[in-house]
Amino acid sequence: MNQRIKVFVVDDSAFMRKLITDILTSEPLIEVIGTARNGEDCLMKLQTLKPDVITMDVEMPVMNGLEALKVIMERYQLPVIMLSSTTNEGAANSITAMQYGAIDFITKPSGAISLDLHKVKDEIISKVLHAKKANISTLIKPLQPEKLSYNNKDDSEKELVSMKKGIERKLVVIGTSTGGPRALQQVLTKLPSNFPAPILIVQHMPAGFTNSLAKRLNSISDIGVKEAENGELLKNGVAYIAPGGHHLKIKEVGTVTAIHLDDSDLRNGHRPAVDVLFESVSQLANYRKIAVIMTGMGSDGAKGLISLKQSGSTTAIAESEQTSVVFGMPKMAIETNLVDEVANVDNIADVILKYIGK
Repeated sequence: MNQRIKVFVVDDSAFMRKLITDILTSEPLIEVIGTARNGEDCLMKLQTLKPDVITMDVEMPVMNGLEALKVIMERYQLPVIMLSSTTNEGAANSITAMQYGAIDFITKPSGAISLDLHKVKDEIISKVLHAKKANISTLIKPLQPEKLSYNNKDDSEKELVSMKKGIERKLVVIGTSTGGPRALQQVLTKLPSNFPAPILIVQHMPAGFTNSLAKRLNSISDIGVKEAENGELLKNGVAYIAPGGHHLKIKEVGTVTAIHLDDSDLRNGHRPAVDVLFESVSQLANYRKIAVIMTGMGSDGAKGLISLKQSGSTTAIAESEQTSVVFGMPKMAIETNLVDEVANVDNIADVILKYIGK
């Protein structure tokens, strides 16, 4: 019989601590070994407790979740799942937590005290089960420092992706999930401002959080990074992140290529889904495509990769098991036998540049 996963629950609300504990202990593979009411209480109890996974509220008095997370990653290197509100501030804090080393986050359905937390019961259990198997070593590596000022790039001079005689157009598509925000930072910040293609990204995230992610990545990257908008025309040197709750597709409008967002059914339990993006891009002719699948649980992207490869002129890159926080999506992509190169996340930008002809 598998040994149960020991979980430590940290939340300033006694009600929420009880609710989260009840949800987790409904799964036979999980055991809650303790609770704490704030970050300070958490750190004190960690001196004797030895959990496998921690669930941590973001907003708490005395010491909040972000402050405690920094110390936990430094001292204990444990997988931490953050619980956050769906407010703009909550979204921004969740993105910050990813940079500090949190493995994932869960949004409380209705604020700090969520009586309806049962709505995300399956998500909480699933993420805790996967967190136990996560590659924590890749989360404790320091990321490059942020630029001091918000770099709100004027992309008006970026070249529109349009049909030109004798010139093959280029497009990069990236799919990722758990651990993705850090992986995206490691890739996008290494691309030059004159990158000769648009980049389309699906990162599994709820509505509201993808905009915070895009703003943060834009502030530290030389290329432009933004949340994709329906109908906007693709430009070289700009990365477009699918907004949470919408599938990201593309369509050709005359001689230019535009973004199309839709709310069709979930795929692989996700909207946006990597498969939907990849399948849409596979319909484009006269394009050299580079498909990248990075860290994440599940198999999203593998079927779409098959469609891309069948359409021709596609190079596929998968993140290695060594640097993936969760080696699910890259593993399934590699098992299609259609991946051209497997690379550590630190090297993926260089591999993209090699294949893009930069």
